[in-house]
Amino acid sequence: MSDDQLHHLITMVNQISANLHHAGSEDEAAGAVAGHLKKFWARSMKQMIIDYAEQDGSELSELSRKAVASLQKPAETT
Repeated sequence: MSDDQLHHLITMVNQISANLHHAGSEDEAAGAVAGHLKKFWARSMKQMIIDYAEQDGSELSELSRKAVASLQKPAETT
């Protein structure tokens, strides 16, 4: 993916987080965001945002970072 595509993914996950931030506690909201990514994002999109979060992640909101981190857990499939 190009830098433009990565920037678009960053924007999208931050928007999803902004829309779902009210979904209960911070952990519940992060779970809702992660659930959305699992359900609607292609594997390549999820891997790109995971890689970005591991390498930098500075443009991700706190909630987005937490949601993306939960995608990396071995017990969960992406």
